[in-house]
Amino acid sequence: MGMRFTDRGEAGRLLAAALPQFRGRAGTVVLGLARGGVPVAAAAADALRLPFGALPVRKLGVPGHEETAFGALAWSPGKVVRVLNGPLVVRLLELGFPQSSLDRVEHDGRAELERRAGQYPGTRDELRDRTVILADDGLATGATMRAAIEAVRRAGAARIVVAVPVAALDAQTSLEPFAEAVVSLFIPGGFRSVGSYYRAFGQVSDDDVVRLLRAR
Repeated sequence: MGMRFTDRGEAGRLLAAALPQFRGRAGTVVLGLARGGVPVAAAAADALRLPFGALPVRKLGVPGHEETAFGALAWSPGKVVRVLNGPLVVRLLELGFPQSSLDRVEHDGRAELERRAGQYPGTRDELRDRTVILADDGLATGATMRAAIEAVRRAGAARIVVAVPVAALDAQTSLEPFAEAVVSLFIPGGFRSVGSYYRAFGQVSDDDVVRLLRAR
């Protein structure tokens, strides 16, 4: 069965215990990838006595195979950052996927991302010269986290630490060149879905995110 977390809150507290060097450190903020990473970030930030916020992200799923990401989007103040899996996009086009279908996925994703950015309090907070801890509930492919890293880097973050409760090994290693540190509490063999490592893994709604942000 491997490690199982009770819920995202417990996972966030365990992450905080693995990051004692950041407790109360000035110039540091915890950002949760919205939506599922926000409860993780809230619990971690509370334990570390740090401010926290939400970073809207959006996976770009292959039409008809939405769990397979051909890229991802992330919100950077005032703009949307896109990261593509170039070889996969080329392969999809070779297989006959029309470019227009991929463009439609991106168009819809951008609209949703901008909607969330407008709704979530604090998504325009200043990140320049700060240490940013990017938290999510897990890494399956690393696509959305890669976009998140690029977004906060463009926003001027001085140092980026990725922190997740569970990660696929390939996702972990793919991110290591792009962040100062990637901290994963558990890297299972034969990775399944992120949710399979939690006892409670319900959907996180926009209302949940707004409630957590307003309580900060």
